[in-house]
Amino acid sequence: MWDRQVPELTKQWRVFRFDLPGHGGAPAYPAGAVADLTTRLLTTLDGLGVQRFGYAGCALGGAVGIELALRHPERLASLALIAASPRFGTADEFRQRGVIVRTNGLDPIARSSPERWFTGGFAAAQPAITEWAVQMVRTTDPGCYIAACEALASFDVRAELGSVGVPTLVLVGSEDQVTGPAEARTLVAGIPDARLAVVPGASHLVPVEQPAAVTDLLVRHFSTAWQPGFETATGHIALPAAVVKQVPAAAPSQPVAEIAPPAAPQQPQGRPDPYDAGIKVRREVLGDAHVDRVLAETDDFSGDFQELVTRYAWGEVWDRPGLDRRTRSCVTLTALVAGGHVEELAFHLRAALRNGLTPDEIKEVLLQTAVYCGVPAANRAFRVAQQVVREETTPQE
Repeated sequence: MWDRQVPELTKQWRVFRFDLPGHGGAPAYPAGAVADLTTRLLTTLDGLGVQRFGYAGCALGGAVGIELALRHPERLASLALIAASPRFGTADEFRQRGVIVRTNGLDPIARSSPERWFTGGFAAAQPAITEWAVQMVRTTDPGCYIAACEALASFDVRAELGSVGVPTLVLVGSEDQVTGPAEARTLVAGIPDARLAVVPGASHLVPVEQPAAVTDLLVRHFSTAWQPGFETATGHIALPAAVVKQVPAAAPSQPVAEIAPPAAPQQPQGRPDPYDAGIKVRREVLGDAHVDRVLAETDDFSGDFQELVTRYAWGEVWDRPGLDRRTRSCVTLTALVAGGHVEELAFHLRAALRNGLTPDEIKEVLLQTAVYCGVPAANRAFRVAQQVVREETTPQE
């Protein structure tokens, strides 16, 4: 499942991957609670001499990650939750799945897995991966599969999310119908230091369907969330099948780019300078590539303007707590259409997808603008949006 992420991650960290009991050929010792799976993982890491680590978990692996953060915070340096939820559906749903397996074996569950895990286009275009997913379920030990369903049936940490005290990346596919953007936003709202990343054109197994996007997000998260003190400690990253010992990354022979944003003038004492918050929000919303390109093109003539935009648009307004970023994206798209600013619409459409809006929700925003901003303006906006959505939601080979 993590084969496409490991090569890039191992450039900086030592990675350990683990299989759940009875999955992937692992010994079939059922564990009927997430806490049991977490204890087993820590026992394994103790045997490897791993004390403090970062962890990335998908689905049930994500539940293990939340459990680690809540019950064993001293062991965890940073956390990535992928296709995860503080509560996975209802207990009845998972117990009914156990009934199906006991009655008919795993074949019915295996055959329906691709439609739950992948978008239809990906499943049709990647028959080998689709068949891998089916066989992965078919070869799981039935007793361990049922125990995993029981573990998810009893897992509910909605009231405890505020106690998660590590930097957390919450990552979800925009088309995930199992634990989708709504569940991801619940995690982000509840965890004090959490960031949301919505990957367009992906369903539940987003590391498999959009591997490059997931790799980039994981590398950036673990690189920035890891504080300097962890470099000399025993740091690790665990993928829901893995953990990583941090090792010093080799210094590049030359920098890819050196971008020096305009120095921020001193602000009056007692009032924090919004520039630092603004550049952070600007990068999170528009993406590093866009911001790096803008700053690289900045010169003495335009520097003051870029500083103003960063400080006031992003640091003062976008960083205000009154509206979430999804809502601010809706407002921004509407304002750009109303003002006829098509040249800025494309990168704010990409920002809206990054902020968690789905293509259908963007369509609804643009339909609304047709009523209040005029059909010609909306027509131009739809042309731009159609191209952006196609580019951002087409799976990359």
